Amino acid sequence: MTTTEPAPLMYRIRDVVKLTRLSRSLIYEQIRAGRLQTVKQGRATLITAAALADYVELLEQEARSGQ
Repeated sequence: MTTTEPAPLMYRIRDVVKLTRLSRSLIYEQIRAGRLQTVKQGRATLITAAALADYVELLEQEARSGQ
């Protein structure tokens, strides 16, 4: 029997870069623009799985509306 690890609830910036295949600088631009929400834990900047899903949904909406 195999056990599946649960999906992470939060990601570091480097993990989001790998997952989205977007550049690190673009990720930071999206954060500064308020399009991608972050949380802080100590000095670490983290992106929740929900925030990442919201960002993807925003991109999909923009694609559908032709922006």
